[in-house]
Amino acid sequence: MPGEAIFYLSVTELAKRIESKNLSPVELTQAYLERSEKLGPRFNAYARLTPEIALQQAKAAEKEIKRGHYRGPLHGIPYAAKDLLAVKGLPTTWGAKPYANQVFDFHSTVIEHLNSVGAVMIGKAAMIELAGGMGYRFASASLQGEAKNPWDPTCWTCGSSSGSGAIVAAGLAAFAIGTETWGSIICPSAFCGVSGLRPTYGRVSRYGAMALAPSMDKIGPMARSAEDCARIFAAIAGHDLKDRGTLPIDKAAFTYSPSAELQSRPLRIGWLTNAWKSLEPAVAKPIHAASRILKKFFASVKDAALPVGPWEDAGTLIVAVESAASFRALIRSGRLSELTDPLGQIAGYLNEQYSAADYLQALKVREIIQKKMDALFENYDVLVAPSQPVAASPLTLNLETGLSFPDPLGGIGNICGLPALSVPCGFTEKNLPVGLQFVARAGDDLAVIQAARTFQQHTEWHKSHPKIQ
Repeated sequence: MPGEAIFYLSVTELAKRIESKNLSPVELTQAYLERSEKLGPRFNAYARLTPEIALQQAKAAEKEIKRGHYRGPLHGIPYAAKDLLAVKGLPTTWGAKPYANQVFDFHSTVIEHLNSVGAVMIGKAAMIELAGGMGYRFASASLQGEAKNPWDPTCWTCGSSSGSGAIVAAGLAAFAIGTETWGSIICPSAFCGVSGLRPTYGRVSRYGAMALAPSMDKIGPMARSAEDCARIFAAIAGHDLKDRGTLPIDKAAFTYSPSAELQSRPLRIGWLTNAWKSLEPAVAKPIHAASRILKKFFASVKDAALPVGPWEDAGTLIVAVESAASFRALIRSGRLSELTDPLGQIAGYLNEQYSAADYLQALKVREIIQKKMDALFENYDVLVAPSQPVAASPLTLNLETGLSFPDPLGGIGNICGLPALSVPCGFTEKNLPVGLQFVARAGDDLAVIQAARTFQQHTEWHKSHPKIQ
């Protein structure tokens, strides 16, 4: 049976060992399952484990590889899927009591894609109820309770992809699939010290995924490194006739070659000076060190500033209106009262009060900031900023008051559908991870991957992991 070190190897390294037949997909899957059974409940990381599916897929992968049919870098690699992705015949709870027994008779497109490349699903990751679609004040807003951070179990993992962050950080699976409408890949990646990619809006199909705000929802990977994220993204990206929100075939598909990516072009880097009003002192220190590394290894790094405007207000309104529409049946049924969080029990009714005129005005604001960001990207290929201005927050914190601060980059990035990649860049004095995010023009996912990969070639932060007793 593999030793503990294997749980923190990258997908890329695991793939090399599997392809060369030096590592058995069945043994690897069994090891991850045993670790997940032991540690998953400690961190409230999983909605459920799927050992029967996992072992069936691992045995099939091992048999194919022995016969010389190797499907690529995810073949035989165990992963966890956020519990808002439909898996045929399994409960898909959306993290919420009203949907605890919900079962679909089909796979989501992302699951189909991962099945087609031979990946091994070992479980469904826990999540914030309805992905935060009705709002929430506390980390406990989940069927599984608060997701605990493997770096410090008294702290939260952040965002609705809370279980996905815990799973990757604790080495319970080689990668996880998360989703983001506003911050739910970037924030847990930062808090948990992992690498997470929010793809360009429309490059990954959302068919079979819970809808929160359909004009902003995105699905992406969380893994050990930017390179891992690129390999996973290549497997799940692409046009889908079942999701009219996906981009055309030539703009949705993504192929990845590490050598070609690093040599693709010199990047013009913009260091954002106004992404956050201020940084927690413990976060500022590693962020300043990261900026020095960027200036050393990128030819062009200049200060840049985001356009100032009511972008967050527009994004908040779009999410509120679209989530009220997505969960209309739930709101009208009165079953919001079954949600765990006190804010979630009432916010849906408030969201229904916005008018069509309010929504249309927000869409006009979105068009304005999209044009302004296009103009900004005429001067920069990638914008860089801290992923969060704080480190992981206490589990008991009232998030509405204690973790509420302006987030112009999160608002702009999500209403404009921009790709972003958060990677670890250091630790606070309390040994909590700090993240750095790279953001590019819509469609230029390769640029954020190239920038993050270059940063990780000259740092070791992504190789760090918590010491779990």
